[in-house]
Amino acid sequence: MKKTAQSLAKNVVMAAALAATAFSAQAAELDIKLYNLTHGITFTPVLVAAHDSQTMLFKVGDTASAALQKMAEGGAIDDLSSQVTTAGGVVVENPAQGMLGAGAMTMAMLDTQDNMYLSLTAMLLPTNDGFVGLDSWKIPSEAGTYTVWLNAYDAGTEANDEIINGGGASGTPGIPVAPNSDGGTGASGVRSTESNNMVHIHPGNIGDTDATGGISDVDSRVHRWLNPVAKLVVTVK
Repeated sequence: MKKTAQSLAKNVVMAAALAATAFSAQAAELDIKLYNLTHGITFTPVLVAAHDSQTMLFKVGDTASAALQKMAEGGAIDDLSSQVTTAGGVVVENPAQGMLGAGAMTMAMLDTQDNMYLSLTAMLLPTNDGFVGLDSWKIPSEAGTYTVWLNAYDAGTEANDEIINGGGASGTPGIPVAPNSDGGTGASGVRSTESNNMVHIHPGNIGDTDATGGISDVDSRVHRWLNPVAKLVVTVK
């Protein structure tokens, strides 16, 4: 009987040790590289987040949150960042220290602190409510380097009128700016309504070549794209 009790106690200790080891193994330090693969689209300040399974920056097929709308229409990441940290996640804000231009790359280091999912987002300019996104990518448990291709999404919160008018506040139509001063003026607008008001794959800019009129202030020779729009390289240490 005494031997059985000792064996049971030993097994409990071993199980606890294994559980602790498994829990600590979930924690990872990540080296992150983000590449803008587009020809002429600029990313606004990027938000990288490690979080649990109950937290997300966006979800395809769902209505955009107010925080996502704020980011997708104006590039502001503060509300999304606060949501993640309030839920126990960790973030890296604006690793490029500003805009990430076409063809550019930015790097960041992130201690996941036992959070098992990785997400990322940034607005695309010039668009009305387009953004590059990664939604709840499961962080591998094995050390190594992993590549993830990222698509452009439409928040579904604003019609893609492609009019550059300094807009950007949530609910205010229009594109904030063409960062490289390569947009047009005087457009009548591509469309005034959208049939899909959920988060979905972005249909892309239409654009035109009329710099002082036409239907779009977006230059079709510069600002069109095909997915994927970004490459994410994650090294798990």
